[in-house]
Amino acid sequence: MALNLDGKKVVVDEVARYAAKALSVVAAEYRGLTVAELTALRVKAKEMDVYLRVVKNTLAKRAIAGTAFECMQDGLKGPLIIAFSMEAPSAAARLINDFAKTNDKLIAKVIGFDGQSLDVSELARLASMPTRDEGIGLIMAVMKAPVGKLVRTLVAFKDQMQESTTKTAEA
Repeated sequence: MALNLDGKKVVVDEVARYAAKALSVVAAEYRGLTVAELTALRVKAKEMDVYLRVVKNTLAKRAIAGTAFECMQDGLKGPLIIAFSMEAPSAAARLINDFAKTNDKLIAKVIGFDGQSLDVSELARLASMPTRDEGIGLIMAVMKAPVGKLVRTLVAFKDQMQESTTKTAEA
């Protein structure tokens, strides 16, 4: 069903609001996916806090104009579904990458991240980026390692000193 001018303005405004807040975006061709498969993709997107929308390319171009994703405009061709990562920069890439593993008809076409349009070969790399919580865990592990090693060294030194004192007292 065709949208009238007011309907198009609403769509552009909605997508523009999400584009302004998003951390990354992936546009993928969905040609050949069934309604059930698209529904499953939307359910996963909602779980991952990814805004997912099928929108006409002309409207998408208007919506991302003036945002960090304006660089993607040339790649918006064909029937595309657009996924905006709202919480974790890798969420949209992870959603599209994981779903494409089981549905070969979903093909990533354009990736926008940090004000740059990335090659689609970067999808797996972006999808493998740690989430915020995983990143904090990695940093904490790095910070904890030297402290743990210091404690083990002090304990070993204490044990060695006790052995030395015991041997001296026996002699």
